[in-house]
Amino acid sequence: MSEAGGARRDEARAAGIPAAAALLAGSVLLSRVLGFARESLLAYQVGTSGQADAYYAAFQIPDLFNHLLAGGALSIAFLPLYTRMRTEHGEAASERLLATVLGTLGAIALGATVLLWLFAEPLVALQFPRFDAAKQALTVHLTRIVLPAQIGFVAGGIVQVPLLARGRFLAAAIAPLLYNLGIIAGGVVLAPRLGVEGFSWGALVGALAGPLLVPWLDARRRVRVGFRVAPLDPTFRRYLWVAAPLMFGQTLLTVDEWYGRWFGGLVGEGVIAQLSYARKLMLVPVAVVGQAIGAAALPTLAHLYAAGRRVELDRVVLAALRAGVSLGAIAAAGAYAFADPLVRLVYRHGAFTGADASEVARLLCIFSLTVPAWVAQQIASRAFYARGDTWRPMLLGTGVALLSIPLYLMLGRRAGAQGLAVAGAIAMSANAVATLLLARRLHGGPALGPLANTFARASGIAALAGAAGASVLRAHPGVAGAVLDLAFGGAVFLAVAAGGIASCGDESLRGAASRIVRRVFRRRRS
Repeated sequence: MSEAGGARRDEARAAGIPAAAALLAGSVLLSRVLGFARESLLAYQVGTSGQADAYYAAFQIPDLFNHLLAGGALSIAFLPLYTRMRTEHGEAASERLLATVLGTLGAIALGATVLLWLFAEPLVALQFPRFDAAKQALTVHLTRIVLPAQIGFVAGGIVQVPLLARGRFLAAAIAPLLYNLGIIAGGVVLAPRLGVEGFSWGALVGALAGPLLVPWLDARRRVRVGFRVAPLDPTFRRYLWVAAPLMFGQTLLTVDEWYGRWFGGLVGEGVIAQLSYARKLMLVPVAVVGQAIGAAALPTLAHLYAAGRRVELDRVVLAALRAGVSLGAIAAAGAYAFADPLVRLVYRHGAFTGADASEVARLLCIFSLTVPAWVAQQIASRAFYARGDTWRPMLLGTGVALLSIPLYLMLGRRAGAQGLAVAGAIAMSANAVATLLLARRLHGGPALGPLANTFARASGIAALAGAAGASVLRAHPGVAGAVLDLAFGGAVFLAVAAGGIASCGDESLRGAASRIVRRVFRRRRS
């Protein structure tokens, strides 16, 4: 293909990022709505009790296991390598690489699941020493139920890579929806008889139905999916070299939740659940904005780097960052201003008391301040991963995560759950700024001046919109009152934000808002 043809193809891929991001953002938003239903059902049945602590703690060992296999970041570690293999050596070589990674990691995942299942009891006791005997036993039981789900996440994540490389994001959009539906079904059908255990069985079934089955069915029609166990294969060793930092390194994107469980278990009963409930709400704008833009941009960035088009790569990264942090700032102001009615609407039912709602709302206010940092980290890290540079950002993130441990310990002891939330906010902000500075120093981009200007403008608009929206809240009681507060406050918030964007927003912010409005009205007309 000619250079001009390659440039047109790369431009087409870059132009497709907003559409792919919109698809993934819609999926994430719907998934978060289902997540609200899931968390609301859990809060209704167990509130912030010891059972809720045990349920959330039961995911600690599976999450660690998934992280060590780079299961949560397979597209980051594997997609650039798969793309280069396909571009440079053809379909047969890329299919062999797929079969090798799938077969070898699948075998490792199966063996590790068996070992962790057998040693779940001492591992839970080690991580949560303040749990009493009954809570530890429940945590062990629930851990053993959800552990096999990680096989589905790992294998499904591998199979999803050739789909993403071909610009197919539908499986990535559907998988989390089925996962959440599985947990909800477990809560509705099984929880009345089994208690919190029903949610765990739902998580297992949802993981196999969504993250594993959906990409498998989609990939079978487009690429040959084979199994090849070959841990010494040169291509697999090459994958391990890229994935090793993601396996053994840590960043606040993952570790903040682990710290909340570990240190929350030392603070007192119910703290793990309170932090988890608040974090779930905060992660909605992070996922809808940062995760969607980052996931949609990575295939294009990998193609641009493989084609040697470094200037275009930096331009795409900067555009994604400017759109992401500006939308993240406005979403953060909304979460802060409407924390109380949001918590009342989603959680204030059944066993979830008014005192629980007040504490979770305070935590959400703290967490919301870090939304732009979470978004920036999600997008900026893709600029490294697209280049196959996973070591340096992960070493940086690991350093920040380790240095922040004393901060979590100190603030957790002094201020309980709120102290842990503040520690996370400080550490996450530091991690995002450090990642941007490292990217600028090593790769020459993104340009930080335009990014800072966009963020400053968006923050000013967000602050005004948040203050205006909060001023009309009347704390009406009950679910109906929360809906009224959100409706009236949200209308004022959106009106002020829209006016601010039109009059004070820069080109990047206005463009991002315009694309959202066009897509909303397009869906209404259809």
